[in-house]
Amino acid sequence: MISPQNLHAETFDRLHSLRGVLFDLDGVLTPTADVHMHAWSRLFTPFLEDQGASPAYSDADYFEYIDGKPRYDGVRSLLASRGITLPDGLPTDAPNLETVCGLGNRKNEAFNETLAEEGVAPYTGSLEFLDYVTSAGLLVAVVTSSRNGELTLAAAGIRDRFKVVVDGLLSASLGLAGKPAPATYELGAELLGLTPAECVVVEDAQSGIQAGRAGHFGLVLGVDRGVGRQTLLDAGADIVVSDLDELVPASATLTQCQNTTSATTEANA
Repeated sequence: MISPQNLHAETFDRLHSLRGVLFDLDGVLTPTADVHMHAWSRLFTPFLEDQGASPAYSDADYFEYIDGKPRYDGVRSLLASRGITLPDGLPTDAPNLETVCGLGNRKNEAFNETLAEEGVAPYTGSLEFLDYVTSAGLLVAVVTSSRNGELTLAAAGIRDRFKVVVDGLLSASLGLAGKPAPATYELGAELLGLTPAECVVVEDAQSGIQAGRAGHFGLVLGVDRGVGRQTLLDAGADIVVSDLDELVPASATLTQCQNTTSATTEANA
C-alpha cells in the first residue's frame, strides 16, 4: 500500500476538501468490468468473423471503443471502427436481430448469464476507501452507464451503502447523454445536493475520466485496472492509483479493523 504522504500533497488535500464521492461501478467498486469484457467478446468475436471484418475482436477494442460507455453507444463505436453500419432498431429488439439494439441486448444476456453463474464481490480496497470516506462524512453515490447497475450492486451486497444510484436505465429515461458527456455525473452530484466542484469522480475508464474533466468536478481520480496509468492521465485524471486503498491512511484502516473486531466480539458475546 502506498502511503498518502507519498502522493502529491496538493491532490490529497483536495480530496479531503470535497463533500461528495461519485463512484463508477464496473471496475471501480466491483470487478464486473471483467464480466463485461467477457460478454462483449462473446458477442463481437463471432459477429466480426461472420461479417468478414478485420482485425479480429480483442480486449484492446473493449478499452478503446466500449469501456465506460452506454451499451448501445459501445456497439455503435465498435461497429464504426470496422466500417460496419447497422440500423439502430429499438431497445425492445430481440437479441438475435442484427441491429444496434439487438446486438446490445445479446451482450446483456451474456452478461446476466455470467453474473448469475459466477456472482461478484466488491474490491476489498474499494470497500476500505468507501468506509473511509463515509466515516469522514462525505456523501457517496454510484454513477454507472450500465443498465445492470442495481442488479450488480445487489449481487455484490453493497446496494444499501448508496442512497443515490444513477444507472443506464435512469439516464436513458431522462434522455441524458452518456459518458464521456458529464450529464450523468452532474445528476449524481445534484441528487446528493452538491455542485460538481464539491465532488470527486472515481473512474477506471477513459470515457468516465473525460466526463469528470468535462464537468469541472473538484477532483478526477483514476483507478488503473488495465487501461494504463498514462492513458488515464492523458484523458484528464488528476491522479491515478492502482487500488483505492492507497488513499486510506494506515490509521484509518487500523480503526476499521478494530471496529469490525469489536462488533464481531459483541455479536458473539
